[in-house]
Amino acid sequence: MVTGVPLYAVVIDYLLGMVMWTLIGRFGMRLFLPEDSQFFFNRFFVKATDPLIRLFKPITPGFLVDAVVPLYVAWFFFMARFYVMPWLLGYSVMGMLSFPLEGQAAQGLYWIANKLLSGG
Repeated sequence: MVTGVPLYAVVIDYLLGMVMWTLIGRFGMRLFLPEDSQFFFNRFFVKATDPLIRLFKPITPGFLVDAVVPLYVAWFFFMARFYVMPWLLGYSVMGMLSFPLEGQAAQGLYWIANKLLSGG
């Protein structure tokens, strides 16, 4: 677990991170698939992120291409994770909380790579 960071902050960061990466995933899917594709991952990304896209519609610039809107909305979640979370936790340096979700994912990949390279 992440040391020195309150559990509630890690939970909030994980939730914000999952939302952010789901929006990025929808953007990535849209690069290769049409919006109405029946591919199950695409359907999940669209269904999970449509409410957020609608929520951010009033502040989404009209000149953005529809495919880029999920990336624009994900940017708000990134900003919240990188700037607002550390500020709310009272850190004087931005980025002190950066980013438990990705940090643990990187540790897991490092562990898997070590297991594969060391032969088990």
